[in-house]
Amino acid sequence: MRIEELLAAARADLDRLDAAQAAEVQAGGGLLVDIRYAALRERDGTIPGALVVERNELEWRLDPVCEHRAAEASGHDLRVVVICNEGYASSLAAVSLRQLGLRHATDVVGGFQAWRAAGLPVVP
Repeated sequence: MRIEELLAAARADLDRLDAAQAAEVQAGGGLLVDIRYAALRERDGTIPGALVVERNELEWRLDPVCEHRAAEASGHDLRVVVICNEGYASSLAAVSLRQLGLRHATDVVGGFQAWRAAGLPVVP
């Protein structure tokens, strides 16, 4: 299997959101999780209120029953929206979270770049 096929299979099970929809989920109490690495956050800024969790820690920080979970990882019913730089790694990450039981996990089409292009809030 090639990465393109893996990505297509992952996305088939996700109800992916555009940037405006992701902002609505966040405003409604959902958790926006920024998995971009530090250099990208330093270069482009961050989304106010987003939980920053680098990709290699994501499952440990978002699993509601893990002793290393973030305080925001309050339960399996939490609406989690994963955002990466351009919307590729976030799809795979969202599927991984679904495998942990976070059934509402999804991601943002176009990632952070789509968020910023939509004129949504970004802080340096």
